[in-house]
Amino acid sequence: MRQLKRYVNTAGVGLGLLLLLILGGCKSSKQVGTVAPGVAKAKQVFLQAMEEQALHYQTLTARLGVEINLPNLQVNSTRVDLKMIKDSAFQLSVQPLLGIELFRIEVSRDSIKVLDRMNKRYLAENYEALRAQTPITFNFYNLQALFTNRLFLPGEQTVSESQYDRFRFDQSGTTVLIQAKDPMGLRYTFEADGEEKLLATEMTDAKGQYRLRWGYADFRVVEKQLFPQRMTVEAFKEENAEGNVQWGVTRMRLDEPVKLDFVIPAKYTRITFEQLVRTLKHLNA
Repeated sequence: MRQLKRYVNTAGVGLGLLLLLILGGCKSSKQVGTVAPGVAKAKQVFLQAMEEQALHYQTLTARLGVEINLPNLQVNSTRVDLKMIKDSAFQLSVQPLLGIELFRIEVSRDSIKVLDRMNKRYLAENYEALRAQTPITFNFYNLQALFTNRLFLPGEQTVSESQYDRFRFDQSGTTVLIQAKDPMGLRYTFEADGEEKLLATEMTDAKGQYRLRWGYADFRVVEKQLFPQRMTVEAFKEENAEGNVQWGVTRMRLDEPVKLDFVIPAKYTRITFEQLVRTLKHLNA
């Protein structure tokens, strides 16, 4: 029983750490035309093309196979069901054994909630409270964009043509780097290929000490749209790897009716964000 509990907690903690890291048939590649004579025009054309071929949806459901590789925490595979209503909220249901839900995580426009069914407790925090506990400005729309392979501006809901001048645009061969900063100095680097596909998003603190890389791979057609079937989130401290969380999409559907339920049982104990962090740090102690 003790081993089972450790396995279940490990599966959930990996996804918890993923959120903490954020909070605390394809076409062949082609050469991107030179942008030196008219960087602004090239940037506009390229960003418009990225927006046109980005995933368009109102609802999204997917089944994910998640692998966790963190210091002292490793899980080869666990099942996670994802439900998303665009610009509203999304849920992650962690079901490591026989489809039995052990954790449910809900992220909405103004708050984050976590149900820990194994330990009969829950977390419910709004972003204003979280900002007092973590130095990274959290934005629901930015996180939504990360999960759905889209370009975004830190702190903004959408990216419009009038905002393109806020990006720096660098092209070398078939690789394009699109960069932006937020008011806190956090740097965002979006890496795209010559077919205007977003391949990775990196977030780096102002001092360059910490870095989070969200990579996209294995692009396939899903309901006539190209979407990565594998994502990897890697954390680095001073260029040393601190671990990663990977997942592959085993099933995905768009624009079907989606209902998000989050009922907190009366006997569950409420915990704070700081208590959750301490639990994650001492899980294997």
